[in-house]
Amino acid sequence: MKEKILQTLTSLREYALSKGVTAAFLYHEEDSYLMRFANSAISLNTNEHLIRLEISVYDDKRRASYEMITDLNKLDEMKQAVDVAAEMVKYAMPLNYQPSIPHFKESYVDKKGFNAELAAMTGEEKLAYFNEATKDLETDKITLSGIFSSGTNILAQITTLSEHTQYFKTSDAQITIVLAHSDLKWEVTAEQSAQKKADLNPQELLAELSFLIDHYNNDPAQQIPVGNYDIVFGPAATAEMISFMNWIGFNGGLMKRGFSFLTEEHVGKKVFSEKFNLTDDPSWLETFPFTRDSMGMKREAFPLFVKGVFQKFTWYQDDADEFGAKPTGHNVPHKSLVLSGGEMDVNSLEELVKLPRDKDILYIPFLHYMNIVNPSKALVTASSRFGALLLKKDGSIVVPFNVRVTQSLLDVFGEKIAWMSKRQTVYNTSASYGARNPVAIVVPKFIRVNDLEISHSNSSY
Repeated sequence: MKEKILQTLTSLREYALSKGVTAAFLYHEEDSYLMRFANSAISLNTNEHLIRLEISVYDDKRRASYEMITDLNKLDEMKQAVDVAAEMVKYAMPLNYQPSIPHFKESYVDKKGFNAELAAMTGEEKLAYFNEATKDLETDKITLSGIFSSGTNILAQITTLSEHTQYFKTSDAQITIVLAHSDLKWEVTAEQSAQKKADLNPQELLAELSFLIDHYNNDPAQQIPVGNYDIVFGPAATAEMISFMNWIGFNGGLMKRGFSFLTEEHVGKKVFSEKFNLTDDPSWLETFPFTRDSMGMKREAFPLFVKGVFQKFTWYQDDADEFGAKPTGHNVPHKSLVLSGGEMDVNSLEELVKLPRDKDILYIPFLHYMNIVNPSKALVTASSRFGALLLKKDGSIVVPFNVRVTQSLLDVFGEKIAWMSKRQTVYNTSASYGARNPVAIVVPKFIRVNDLEISHSNSSY
């Protein structure tokens, strides 16, 4: 299959050259599977195989792109698309900068992120996983919903500037399990990300769900007072905040456009807690990494924050062209963000609950519907949902109704950090729509941040 893909791209390159067209070709193939559960039954079990071809044509400062859904047996149709893109570029408005065209110096293949066992998982195996992860937890009042999404991703490239190609192949899976009480209206959830079949661990999800359901069934549910709390964030909440930081923080192009809380004056300055170390590290296969970017630049560990000190911005090639910056190898569908662990030896929710405490601690595993309030101040807002707990000073536990957190990431990851757990975990942040682009972020299992404000507190779930 790889040989046929690369031969097709080579044929398209030769066709473009014969027409005097300067072009770049991006091939994307996905084999996607989705098993969805609702009301304790399989509500959808489907798959799709899609091939997308994006053709970008260049004419000095003009650029036009044409994308199509196709298959490898339709070479003539793809050649017609080259003609369409070549006609489109004639009418494109010139850019105010000279765009760079990928020029690969050598051919490159990376299939380290592909696991054939994960890619070949059957529906029966996925159902068995769900059954094991929820064993004895469903009742006539507690129903199951969730997804098991898995697939294979292939990206391949060629341009008219050289005969060399790039080829990447990965496998991925994303599992979400939700258990909801029909009368009490609470929901608890557990999730898992996998790059290979051996990453799947239904027993870990079963332990977490069992623990939460025991407390949600037996501890009092309350509307808690607004005010300041010491908060322990779970991996889903932390990863979501890091994901937003990736957007409004260290992106050089967005910084130049005023959509970042960092400026060029912050480089080399302490921005966050010295406990905060964030790196874009494509050596972590769990993040479905790209070891070279779409311009052919080799990608290695790229420190963003070291002991809270901001190191440098990331630059897409196009932004670097526009603003006269140096590209940093970040022309990729996603980064491989890794937040280092800390010194606290807390490996599970049960261990967190057993820690001695001298004050009430609010545990928030998920931040729901997060959005930006003010990007220049890193201000975001979200509500808690799915398994929050109030760990009382006296040792008891209260189940809080949903609360809202509106905070600056500068505060959350600043000097208010009390500790981070040693253990790191992988949280999958993949989107459900568009071309398959598996994304995962590595974060500590827990982070405790002191003195954060809860601005709103609901009277129900």
